[in-house]
Amino acid sequence: MGKKSRRIKPAKQRMPFVARTFEGLPSEGDWVALREFVPSATATTTLKDGRTVRICTLLPGAGAGLVRPDGEIWVGLQVMHNHGDISRDLAHVIEIAGDTEPGTPIRMTPPGVGARLQDLVDPGAGFDVELHDGFDWWLVPEDRESGAAAAALEEANATIAPTTRLGATDSAYVTDMGDHAYLRWIMLHDETPLLDAFARLRAADDDAIVDGTTLIGIFRAHGLLVPVWELDGVGPDELDAAVPAFATKLDEAMAATGELSAAERTARRDLVSRQVTIR
Repeated sequence: MGKKSRRIKPAKQRMPFVARTFEGLPSEGDWVALREFVPSATATTTLKDGRTVRICTLLPGAGAGLVRPDGEIWVGLQVMHNHGDISRDLAHVIEIAGDTEPGTPIRMTPPGVGARLQDLVDPGAGFDVELHDGFDWWLVPEDRESGAAAAALEEANATIAPTTRLGATDSAYVTDMGDHAYLRWIMLHDETPLLDAFARLRAADDDAIVDGTTLIGIFRAHGLLVPVWELDGVGPDELDAAVPAFATKLDEAMAATGELSAAERTARRDLVSRQVTIR
C-alpha cells in the first residue's frame, strides 16, 4: 500500500443542530415570530463592531440578504435555507455582506461551522419591531414607478394578512385572516412546566384569555412553545387589557408543585398530541 493511500483524510465538520436557535438574542420571541408567521416587518439591530443591520421578514424573491445602495445590510428571515442552525445561516449572510458591493443581493452558501448571530449581535442592542401594511419598504419611491416593480409589489402586497403586535406582553401577535382571527403568543418559559400549566388551566376550563378567545392548540417553533387562540369578536385593545391577568394566572399554574390530576394529564396529552414542530 502506497503512502498516499494510507493517508487519513480529516473529518468534515458537521453543522450541529440547534433547536432554540435564537436563544440569547435581544427579543428572542420576536425573531421567531418574524421568521415564522409575521408577513411584513422589519427590525434594526446593532452588531458588536458597531454596524447596524436591518432584519426583514421577507426580501424580494425570498432572498437571503442584500446590501442596499447606501451600504445598509438587509437580512431576510423567511428563507428556504436551513443547514442545521439558522443562527449560523443568518450570521453567514452578514459576513458575506462585508465583501459585497452596495446594491447587490447576497447569495447564500453553506456556512460551515462558523459564527452565529449571538457572536455578532451586540447583546445590549435593541430589536424594535416595525410592522408594515405591505412591502412598499422594499423600494425607494422612484423605483415604484416602474411597471415590473409595481406589478411585483402589488402581487406581494396581496398576500398580506393584517397583523398587530400586542403591547401588554412580549412576542404576541394578532393576525386577521379574513374569516378567522388568531392570537399567537411566543413564550420563553421552559417547555415542561409551561405545558403542565396549560394542562391545569385546560382541565379547569380556564385557558381562555378573555371571553371570545379559544385555545385551539400549541405549536413548537425554534425550541419555544407558541399557544394559539382563535378570536371571536375580540380585538387587540381588549386582549392587551386582559393579557396581564392571564399571564399572572399562568405563572401561578406553573408555580404549582403537585402532580397533575387524571383530568390534567388527559388535557396535557391532548395538547401534546396536536403539537406541531417548526424548525
